[in-house]
Amino acid sequence: MANKIKGRVQNVLAGGLIAAGLAFATSATAGTIVGSQHDFSGSGWSGGEICIVCHTPHNAATITDAPLWNHAVTTATFTTYTSPSFDGLATIGQPDGSSVLCLSCHDGTVAVDSFGGTTGTTIIPGVANLGTDLSNDHPISFTYDAALAVTDPGLFDPTTTNVTIGVAPKVKTGTINDVMLLSGKLQCASCHDVHNGFTNGPTLLRISNASSALCMACHDK
Repeated sequence: MANKIKGRVQNVLAGGLIAAGLAFATSATAGTIVGSQHDFSGSGWSGGEICIVCHTPHNAATITDAPLWNHAVTTATFTTYTSPSFDGLATIGQPDGSSVLCLSCHDGTVAVDSFGGTTGTTIIPGVANLGTDLSNDHPISFTYDAALAVTDPGLFDPTTTNVTIGVAPKVKTGTINDVMLLSGKLQCASCHDVHNGFTNGPTLLRISNASSALCMACHDK
């Protein structure tokens, strides 16, 4: 009888340790690019490295919002979003800031393996290739501020509305302006986390869009 009880206790402890280990593994990988869609270490042209496709510790390009940037930057002219119902049209110009860096692979005019001063040939495939016509995509690179929220009551005031983004261990809570916008603008990185390959599915969302939660973080509908 004592041996049976001892065995059950050992099984419970073992199960707890396994569960804890799985939880730790999930937490440990939740904030990493390793194994994500942006891990190109398995491609021959990457030299087995991950970070080098976008970043380099030496001789980097000096680009705003691009720390130690190593990838070729798009020079395309984009067709931007337009809609008579969008009150922020006046502030939409050509993509800028960090969105240009995303488009430097995702517009299909720059090869993924164009980095370190070399010109590659690997164009991003499928739906990830947005092209240069962004008129049917969510607007980016526009100013989202309290004034816009007053003009468009369908938007929350980004300076006073709090949101929680990310998954453990990369979780942040603060105003929309503080944790989602970049220099007061909505950019690609407002909704997507390129460095967190395990955030809310393959689209790398900062907030799960279950029940349209990501949309409703900004839209008061």
